[in-house]
Amino acid sequence: MQRTVTPPRFDWQEKVESYGMNYHTIDGVVYWDETAYYSFTSAEIDELEVATAELQELCIAAAEHVISNKLYDKMQIPSQAVPLIEQSWEADEPTILGRFDLAYDGHSPPKMLEYNADTPTALLEASVIQWFWLKDRFPDADQFNSIHEKLIEGWKEMKQCLTAPLYFGCVKDAPEDFGNIEYLRDTAIQAGLTTQQLFIEDLGYDSLNSQFVDDNDNVIESLFKLYPWEWLINEFFGRYIEKSPITLIEPAWKMILSNKALLPILWELNPRHRNLLEASFDPQHFRDNFVSKPFLSREGGNITICRSGVTTEYDGSYSGKGVVFQELATLPCFDGNYPVIGSWVICGEPAGIGIREDRTVVTTNSSRFVPHFFQ
Repeated sequence: MQRTVTPPRFDWQEKVESYGMNYHTIDGVVYWDETAYYSFTSAEIDELEVATAELQELCIAAAEHVISNKLYDKMQIPSQAVPLIEQSWEADEPTILGRFDLAYDGHSPPKMLEYNADTPTALLEASVIQWFWLKDRFPDADQFNSIHEKLIEGWKEMKQCLTAPLYFGCVKDAPEDFGNIEYLRDTAIQAGLTTQQLFIEDLGYDSLNSQFVDDNDNVIESLFKLYPWEWLINEFFGRYIEKSPITLIEPAWKMILSNKALLPILWELNPRHRNLLEASFDPQHFRDNFVSKPFLSREGGNITICRSGVTTEYDGSYSGKGVVFQELATLPCFDGNYPVIGSWVICGEPAGIGIREDRTVVTTNSSRFVPHFFQ
């Protein structure tokens, strides 16, 4: 695993925009960063793929453990969400995607930092943008990236259990979310599905007929929502989801996997597993060199790092909730840049990686996306 500095393509902005990425620069700072790339050996890619597959199996087993033993209070999952979780699990409701965040240096085994199982982003750049960068810059190299093909195949498999049209929804005024959702919708169209675009703010509920509707009062029976479950169930209409025939993707059982309380449960079930970091609910478990994370947080919000007696806190809007404590991972450092590997799971199978890096060890909303390849 190496990081190499390289000149960007002279027309890179126009090229990424032509593929739907209009958020390549955020608040004047480059987000899609092709002034560098990461290169891997085929053996390293194989290791990442095997680790991702194994972690997916461990997480599914952990979800079954939580449901069988009704550990919802331990994860601070609200009571109104429990019937949704159990019904979706028993019905084996479909999942299309998730993303593990891994610490990896090419020498030690990949370590799971967390699982973005409900609303993962950085999908368009991982699937499409870095692929066309590869074709332009290193056409003879390869890339761990079958995301696009597996999404199309996944939608084809789901087609029989979804009622048309399949709606795709995210919040308004969120260019990154919209770019990701439109890309996903495009893959569904390529799979032969009829689709509609929807903003979450326009989602309505017909209480007379117990049905969700769009802003034209058309019934919504299938919805992919780029909107967290913990937010959705706390909306006014969240109380009606259980009574509605709507199919939601990602399914409600993903509330277990997207909750960082999963981390100590995974460790309890699989102590000293080579791809896991030690984790605990007990604030006294670690004396030093650990990180605390809220059960439900994103983009590094409210994370606290304790390293060699020094504490560093990161701001956010997720305080006041449950917290887990996790062994501090050792991230590789390349010229002051700390990469985290996002390893994608499509329909339960490893599908490719995307790398985000920062000048700090915490990946935030402003962390850059850097392409990769392997020989």
